[in-house]
Amino acid sequence: MLKIRDLQVNYGGISAVKGINIDVPEKSIVTLIGANGAGKSTTLRSIAGLVKPKFGSIEFMGQNILGMDPTEIVAKGITLVPEGRRIFGNLTVLENLKIGAYLQKSGIEEGIEKVYELFPRLKERSWQYAGTLSGGEQQMLAVGRALMAKPKLIMMDEPSLGLAPLIVNGIFDIIKEINKQGVTILLIEQNANKALKVADKAYVLETGTITIEGTGQELLKDQRVKDAYLGSKHTKEINI
Repeated sequence: MLKIRDLQVNYGGISAVKGINIDVPEKSIVTLIGANGAGKSTTLRSIAGLVKPKFGSIEFMGQNILGMDPTEIVAKGITLVPEGRRIFGNLTVLENLKIGAYLQKSGIEEGIEKVYELFPRLKERSWQYAGTLSGGEQQMLAVGRALMAKPKLIMMDEPSLGLAPLIVNGIFDIIKEINKQGVTILLIEQNANKALKVADKAYVLETGTITIEGTGQELLKDQRVKDAYLGSKHTKEINI
């Protein structure tokens, strides 16, 4: 579905992404893991049209989308759930969802009901200002807003960041459910253990370069990944 070839992105004189290749098969979950500053968010922002790469190609459903306006890319079927949620705190839950459907000409009410089925808590708080929601509820809203655009591919940047462990489990359950409904997912996640457990395919990004790739299960067993991203506690879990 998504094919990235030799993607290079610079910020001023700094090379943030150094010629990476990534494949995202249709209806799969693909995850990028790596330390802060590795180039993960820059990669997603390039796909979304928010950053202009220096070189490379980004093909979506066989069409090169490099250089397209972000609105055009959303219309093609790609949405981004940004790091930090970026919801509109002074608007209600319902108003935030409707903003996510700004390119939709029909089926908006149906889309809202689907989001409410996925996130019943949002339905309960439909008329509440988004800024008064808990962190977990705000993350639900950010995902729900992205789903309102009826994406074929949804990209999520650190969806579990700053959330309590119990809430994190719920977010990953939602990620799996969205994927079961036929939506392809490209995931950046600091919780490498959970991300690799749900991923069909995974890449390790280090200082703008892909150093390891394989299935989620292969990377869970890779000693380099265990040492760098999983730690001794997670290593024991995997070995059991």
